[in-house]
Parts: sequence; structure tokens; C-alpha cells
Amino acid sequence: MSVQQFAAQAMAAIQRGDAAGALGLLRQAEAAAPLDAELKMQRALVHRMTGALPQAIEALDEALAIEPYNFLALLSKGAVLERLSGERVASRIYRNALELAPADDKLAPHLKAPVARAREVVERVDAELEAFLRDRLGPLERAGGELAVNRIDEAIGVYSGRRKIYNQQPLLLHYPRLPALPFYPREMFPWLAELEAATDVIREELEGLLSGRLEEFAPYIAFPPGAPVNQWAELNHSRRWSSMFLWKDGERQDAVCASCPRTAQLLESLPMARQEGFAPVAMFSALEPHTHIPAHTGSTNVRLLTHLPLILPGPARFRVGNDMRNWRMGEAWVFDDTIEHEAWNDADDMRVILIFDVWNPYLEPGERELVQSLMVARNDFYA
Repeated sequence: MSVQQFAAQAMAAIQRGDAAGALGLLRQAEAAAPLDAELKMQRALVHRMTGALPQAIEALDEALAIEPYNFLALLSKGAVLERLSGERVASRIYRNALELAPADDKLAPHLKAPVARAREVVERVDAELEAFLRDRLGPLERAGGELAVNRIDEAIGVYSGRRKIYNQQPLLLHYPRLPALPFYPREMFPWLAELEAATDVIREELEGLLSGRLEEFAPYIAFPPGAPVNQWAELNHSRRWSSMFLWKDGERQDAVCASCPRTAQLLESLPMARQEGFAPVAMFSALEPHTHIPAHTGSTNVRLLTHLPLILPGPARFRVGNDMRNWRMGEAWVFDDTIEHEAWNDADDMRVILIFDVWNPYLEPGERELVQSLMVARNDFYA
């Protein structure tokens, strides 16, 4: 009798409740095909049905020794361990299984419930671990300043499995050895207070543009025909996210600056990044009600972006990496846009912020000059 015939008879024995007969047939099949992981998984199933859980684990481990990335064997082992030793032990195996699981729309119907259970257990254990770690560590403020507190806070989330690791992913230039900080500490930018104090002045000039030149706010996302739009399909050529530039790719937009003279004068006094053909970029960014800017990354980590809210008709959120913040009037921030970020306007009216780029403060003056030359040289090469 072939291995397939032994296996088929074993399954028939299982279905009629003859566990001993099924095990005997499976052992004969395994003797003929010792490296067949499927046979060992069938043996594990018989042991599970009879309540012989340690023997089921043994059989599944034999299957995994042959096929270490067998999703079904890992999922089954997690389920058996949950019954034997509880959720915390099972969660580690479930996590490995979930990393190998097919997409939900490709899962066989009979696997949807076990996969959902695996996710539920992993999420619950991760939450319990994070709570345990936070309780054990106590107040995080004793770590030091803002940067240190943010680091240990994120480390707890990553260590417990509840937060992802976000790295810099620049679309153009990655400058090595610069720290990957989602939001930079305020103390690194002493001019932020001056910017925030000018909020009313800037908003007054913005409102003049909105009342008289709103049609000049152009869609921020504008791919040419035929270009892959990926996550931008909904916003491509849409006025749901629009902008008006004061500086664009290093060129001062004189007509707009003339309409906002005090804003332009203030920006001129700040350490905006200056790179021929690239920066500075400064703009008013308008987001229509209930609009989401999907996750994306910026061009280079040699400069950072500054946000100053000017019109906030209601709740509006912004995420960089693992950090989620709400915009508040009178509060600006500086962040690294080469780390994945996204924004939401949850309000019923339009949200507008001022955005401009500044040099990364970790660059020395000589580096700034060389970086500018580096980027211009690359453009010249391809020209």
C-alpha cells in the first residue's frame, strides 16, 4: 500500500473515531516516508483529538524540524501550547505563525477563526507585557529630558511588540549617521518661540490669500498621466490637499511673498535649508474636511520640516513613526519627514498649516555647503 493510501485510510479512521487505528496507519506511512511533514501533522491532529497534547507537540516539532516555515504546523503548535501552558507561552509561536500567514483574503475559510484567535492572543499578551513593563519602570521622566523620555517610551512599545521600528527612508538622499528622531526636541530650535508668537500675523496674511486668491491653491499631488500613483490615487490632482508656495525648490515666489510680506520676512530670518534647485520649500498647506494624507516619506534627512498651525477648525492629527500628535494653535514642531508620516483633518472645515524646511541641526556648516554641492552635482551628471 502506498504512503497516500496509508494516509487516506488513517484519515478515514480519524473520522470514524478510531484513534488507535489512525495512529497505527500513520506510523506505517511515516516508516515509508520519514521526511513527510504532512504525515506528522496528521499524527499531531490525532493526538489533539484524544487529548494527548504533549504527544501532539512532539509530532508538530518533528514536522517543523523538516519544514521550519510551515505555517499550519506553527499555528497548530500555538493552539496546543495555549491549552497546555497558557497564552503567554503560546503567543511566541502564534507570532511566528502570523508572520507566515497568507493575506486574509487568501486564507481558507476553516483557517480564519484560528488565525483571528492567534492575533487576539498576541495582541492581548503584548498589551499585558507593555503594562507590566511600564508598571515596573515607574515614571519615565527620571530618564532625563524630552529626547530621553521619548526614547525609553518608544523602547517599551517596541520591546513589548506593540510598536513598529521606523527607520529613515528618504526618497532622494540618505545622509549617514544622522539620528532618526520623529520629532526633534524644541530646545534645538530656539527660534520656535519667535515663530509661534507670529501666528496671528501669519494667519492674517493667509486669510487675505484665502479670500482673494483661493483658486491659486493647487493640488499638492499631481502625477503625470501614466505614472504609478500608489497610495496617492485618491489625492492625485485633487484640491482636497492643496498648497500655495512662498518658496518652491529653492526659488522665492515673489508674487506670493509680496502678498505676505511679514511672513516672508520672518522666514528669511530663520535657518531655512538652502540648496540650489531643491530648497528651501515654504508653503501654506490646506487640507479639506475629513481628508487623510496617507503614509509617505520625504526626500532627504539633511533637512527637517517645520509645521505651524494657522487654521484649526477642529480635531486634526499627525503621525510620525510611532508618535501621534494633535495640532494645537500656537504650537509648532520640527520633524524628520524621511520617517513614515501621515495626517488627518477630522474637522468639518478646512485645516491650513505653514510648512517650511530647515537644515538638520546635526550638520556642521561645512557639511551643508558640501551637501548642496553634492546634490547639484548629481543633477548636473544626469542633465
